[in-house]
Amino acid sequence: SKFINKYAELVFVTAPHIAPPLADAEPGTEPDPTQRSWWFNKDDGTFKGTNRNGPAIGFEESLKLVEKVWKDEGCSGLLGFSQGACFVGLLCDLSARGMTSIKPEFAVLSSGFRSGSLVHLNFYETKVQIPSLHIYGEADEIIPKDLSMALADTFMDPQILTHPGGHFLPAQAAHKQTYVEFFRERLQFHLEAKEIENATAANSIMLDDNGLAGSGSRANGVHGGDEDDDDDSD
Repeated sequence: SKFINKYAELVFVTAPHIAPPLADAEPGTEPDPTQRSWWFNKDDGTFKGTNRNGPAIGFEESLKLVEKVWKDEGCSGLLGFSQGACFVGLLCDLSARGMTSIKPEFAVLSSGFRSGSLVHLNFYETKVQIPSLHIYGEADEIIPKDLSMALADTFMDPQILTHPGGHFLPAQAAHKQTYVEFFRERLQFHLEAKEIENATAANSIMLDDNGLAGSGSRANGVHGGDEDDDDDSD
């Protein structure tokens, strides 16, 4: 992430749920606390990206966690990998429908896919309007590229970055340049929007209790007549 530090500060969030041992693990294997999950979509408490029509166990807890981090850290965008990218897609959809306090200005999704959980089947009906960068490997055997392409299709005008490898975030020179350009554009847009917002606030029209208007910092305490006039109001 060093090459984008000039344009973005990354806040890393650890998924709240500890993933169970893999199915082929030795009997009695203890869960690895470093292996985490945002939610589980199988009845046995595991997760598989290609699973369909299953539950979304633990999703609400993860949503509350990210909402808290979003508020505490003052974030402006979302970045996710694999299940994290799937989660980002859901968060963007929730935001577009006004169903979360998270309001991303952009999203970066690597090796993502659409959630197949039953409670998420009504998502993806309207394309997400924010700028997005979608990254996937042509040889990804964990999340096949078709699944990542399907997620990208739920965004309006998605930017696509592919690489010949598998299930990882590429970091060769050409890929880094794409990241830098994307985040640089997002930062420029963010700063311009803030400048417009501040200018609008400074010149906003405000009303006092009597419905009389004043502009900017002079609005407070503005009344209808001279200070020496009698107050005829009831």
